[in-house]
Formats: sequence, structure tokens, C-alpha cells
Amino acid sequence: MSDNQPKDTQQVILCDMCAEEDRKPARKTCMKCEISMCGPHLQVHLTTPVLLQTHPLTEPMALCGTTKCPQHGKLLEYYCLDDMTCVCVSCAIEDQHRLHNMKTFSTAHKELMEKLTGEQKALRVKTDDENVSLEKWENSEREKLSNSSLRLIEAVTKMRDISLTSVRTSVSARMVALKTCKSSMQVAQSEKDTFRFLQMYSQVHRDVEEAKAVELRKGLLPGSDRDKLVQALQQDGENMMEQAGNFWGSLLTLVDPDQELLSTGPDLMFEPQVFGSGMSLSKDNRRVFYSDWMGECTATLLIGSTQSVSNFQRWQVCLSKDFDWTIGLCDKNSAKDLKKGPIYGLCYKNNQLSSVSTDEGFDASSNSRGFGLQTAADRQLRISSALITHQGDEEDEEAVPRPEKVEVFWNFVASSLSFFRRSGLHRREEIVSIKMSINNWDLVPFVQLGMENAQNSSNSSQSQWRCPCGRVYYKEDNLYKLGNGQDTYKMNCPCGEIISRCITEVVCELL
Repeated sequence: MSDNQPKDTQQVILCDMCAEEDRKPARKTCMKCEISMCGPHLQVHLTTPVLLQTHPLTEPMALCGTTKCPQHGKLLEYYCLDDMTCVCVSCAIEDQHRLHNMKTFSTAHKELMEKLTGEQKALRVKTDDENVSLEKWENSEREKLSNSSLRLIEAVTKMRDISLTSVRTSVSARMVALKTCKSSMQVAQSEKDTFRFLQMYSQVHRDVEEAKAVELRKGLLPGSDRDKLVQALQQDGENMMEQAGNFWGSLLTLVDPDQELLSTGPDLMFEPQVFGSGMSLSKDNRRVFYSDWMGECTATLLIGSTQSVSNFQRWQVCLSKDFDWTIGLCDKNSAKDLKKGPIYGLCYKNNQLSSVSTDEGFDASSNSRGFGLQTAADRQLRISSALITHQGDEEDEEAVPRPEKVEVFWNFVASSLSFFRRSGLHRREEIVSIKMSINNWDLVPFVQLGMENAQNSSNSSQSQWRCPCGRVYYKEDNLYKLGNGQDTYKMNCPCGEIISRCITEVVCELL
């Protein structure tokens, strides 16, 4: 067959029921009979009601054993939109697809074609947008980087010129002393009269001592001029470091836009669900305080937003090192008792980080099980956690240290929840990413705070006290003793803190 022959003629599907010497092009393929048929041979399928209802017909296609389920051996009749795969009736009602969005082939084809048409339009708009022009984008990025680099070069050049000019002036002044000494010594050495030589020697001696004290390699001499220059250099140095940070950040953001440190939107704020007596909120509802003399240290807070979000949501939280916490997503209806609903999150407890996720199981004792069907009432939530450790040899695994600042990224489209450690302006390190399997719950961001064994609760705050340095004191009569009971203190901890002083601290903050 010639390579120049049109591809359409190469892919013509012929009727399997025609005589071999006179096979006509097929009009339809029967998925159940696994044969392709031309117009005349197709009439039986079209005019027989039973065949028309039970034998699915498709456009002509080459059958290579792909029409039956490899697991059950039954005809593939449905399409699972969740897993994007063809399934048989047993897959649809018995196996992992039983709770998924199932469609017949014709309905799935229609819906997916409409979806592709919409996506095609969106992509066409996106690619036709002049702002996406590669040349325009490159020029814009180059201009931004050039501006950052120019400001950095200007700051460095200014500091260099001021320093060199000042030191040069100072060294030139010291060079004068050396030249004066050299001249005095030459005059003295050329003097033949003893009396005149002795008269001028005292001045020559002073010039020599001053010359010996001169250090050309030193910077500016101590004094007000040096102090002023040092202060100016410190200010200019801070400006230079800021420009360097901006330039560095511009490069990182160019390569990886997610590295950019974005502050949490002002529309986000805490909504208390469970709030201990020792907890309080700031006026803008973005900071959580704990007062150790007020009572219990427990809190569950949702992170609410006044704005609608489309495909993702991102927020950043700063968390106290003295508290156990869990951050992530929970079901809005079970926020006051997290054990009653699904949870996806990052948990810090007992000095260890772990990921928390939820999946759905089924009650094996349910009566509906015997019919091969599962209902919503049969569903059971299974919450599991996994310790997060550094990658490496199993023997050398170490727990990941507690992050002080956590960035959370919730991708609605990919059904994923990712956690990142934030440090500095442009340092972003992924801690863990969780794939969420439950999509039919009203999930919302949340933070849970608390001490596993609260040292400063309402019942014990008068009998014991925890110092910010970590020491715990127990009150007996009017004295405070350390936990070991050996040392007794009346007023101050060895670190200098006043014992039993009331402390209010920020334990959680939206950044």
C-alpha cells in the first residue's frame, strides 16, 4: 500500500458478515456481538427490539478484545467519570466503582464532548491572548530582572565608592606623616654642626615616632568621621541586602512561581468552634491568644473567607512551639467534634509530625451487602495517620522537625492538600501532600490547638506554673519548687523570669 494513500482509506473498517471477496465498509460495530456490519447486515440489529435494547452499537471500530472487562469477562457497558475508564455491570455495582459517577457510553460521550468543547474555547482564548506572547513575556521578565539587578548594582557601587574614597583620603593623610619624617631625617643627617643637630633632634624624634605609628593597611582612624561612615554603611548595607533579596526572589519566582511568599488574604479570619476559657481572639480575628492564668488551653477554629474561590485556596499560619496542633480540612458540620467527620491535615503531637487522612469503608454487616449494593448509610469513615520522617535508610530515619510557619495549598481540581514549611523570604519546602478521596463533604480549613497534658489548666494554674524557659514549678505554701523537688525559689526563676507571673502569648496567627 502506498504511503501517499489517504489515511482514511487505510483505517476503513469492513463488514465481518459480508463474503470475503465482497466485503463492504461497516456502518456500525456491535459491542456485544463483537462484529462490524454494513448497512444491509445491520438491519437485523436495528429492527429487532431485543437486539436494539441490549446490543450497544458504536461507530465502526477495530475490535481487539477490548470490549470485555478483563476482571469479570462481561461486556463493557458503562463509563466511570471519576476514574475515566470503561467498566462492566459487575464493576459498577460490586467493586471499587460502586459509589462513583457512572454513565452509559452515549451519555458519557455527549457530556465529555461538551466538556472538551468548553475547554477548547477556554484554551483558544488563553492562547490567543496577546499577553501570552512569548516575546512579550520574555521582555517583561527581562525588564523586571534588569531593574532589580540595576538597583542592586547601584547600591553596591555606592557603598564601594564611599568606602574607597574615605579610606583613600585617610591613607593619603597618613602618607604625609611618612613624607615629613623622611624629610626631617634627611635634614638631620646632612647637618654637620653638632649643636644644631642636637637642637633639631627632638623634632626629628617626634616625626619618626609618628611615622612608626602609621599603619597604612588599616581603615579609617578612630573618631567621629569613622563612626559616621560606619553608620552610613550599615544603612546602605541594609538597603543592599533588601535589593539582593528582591533580585534573588525575582529569579526564584521566575523559575518557580510558588516560591513567592504571598500573605494570606485579609478576607480570611478565624471562626471559633471550640474555645477554652484561656483563649481569646484579636479584633481582626486573625490572631489567637492564650492567657495562662485564665484557664484551659484548647481551641478548634475554622478559617472562613468572605470571598469566593475558584480552583484553589492558599493560607499561611504561624504556630506556637509550646502547643500541639492540627491544621488542614475538616467537615464543617462536625467542626465541634472532629471525630465525627472526615479530616485531612498535618498534625504535631508529642514532638512528632504526622499526616492525617480519611477514607470511606463499608459496614460488612449491612443487609444491603447481600444484594451487591451499598447505600450511604453503609459508609463508615476511617481516619488514619502516618509519621513523617526524613527520607533515607530505615535505620537512619529521623522525625521531621516542627515547622513554625506552615503554608497550606488546597487544590480543588486535583483533590489534593499540600503542606509546606516556610522560612525566610523565599524558602519553601514541601512537608507532605495528601490525596483526598472524599469529595462529597462540605470541607473547610481549620486549626486545632491544645496541650496534650495541659500544665496550666484552670484546675492547676494556682498549684503549678510553667516558665517560658521550660521549667515547671509546683507551689507549696508560699514557695515554688522545681519538678525534681530539690531547689526552692521565692521570687525568680534562674533564667530571671518572675515566678507565677501572668503571661499572655500569641499561639496562632494568620500571616
